This record gives sequence, structure tokens and C-alpha cells, in this order.
Amino acid sequence: MPDVEPGNAPGLAAALLTALGASACCLGPFVLATLGLGGAWMSAVTALAPYRPVFIGLTAALLGLAGWRLYRVPAVCGTQGACAVSPARRRARRVFWGVALVAVMLVAFPYYGTLFLP
Repeated sequence: MPDVEPGNAPGLAAALLTALGASACCLGPFVLATLGLGGAWMSAVTALAPYRPVFIGLTAALLGLAGWRLYRVPAVCGTQGACAVSPARRRARRVFWGVALVAVMLVAFPYYGTLFLP
């Protein structure tokens, strides 16, 4: 049985993308204004605001699935019966928590983003 199951990376990538979708209504105009790009078309980015709860739910579900796959105990352990955590699984867990932190920061941006605006 492999140390790290293939398939965790697409789940983490999807969770990060849905977190970007959840923050697009607020973070998008902020980033574009910071880059000096403005105009009336920026209001089209805020059209995603009604879908924010859907994106937040998808982010939570995908992060939950990835966390469950990383932290569940394998059904079959090694020959000695000890289920030691391999270095590859430890790295995957660190990546998971890094992605989870970025996702939480993106989802929460509408609440702390006002601190950066005049």
C-alpha cells in the first residue's frame, strides 16, 4: 500500500480554486484597483457575490475530504502492526494545512479587507 494515496492533490487544488471563487467578489476588485486597473467593468466581478455561500461550502467540503484522506488510519498496517506516519504523508499534511490556511484567508477576506481600503 503506498504511503500517500494519489488523488489528494486535485482535491486540494479544487479547494483552493473554490476559495478563490468565494473571495472573487471582494478580492478581485481590490487586486485590480491595486494594480491600477479600474473602470465600470469591475462591477461585473461582484456579480459572483450571490454564489459566495456555494463556493464556501465547496471549499469546506473539499478541504474536509482531503483532510479525511490524509488523517485516516490505514486498514492494514505494516508487518509489525505499527502504523507509523511516513515522511511523504507528513509533507502532504503540511501542504494540506498551508492550503487550508490560504483558503481560510481568502474566504475571510471580505471581513478583514476593509482594513486595507481607505
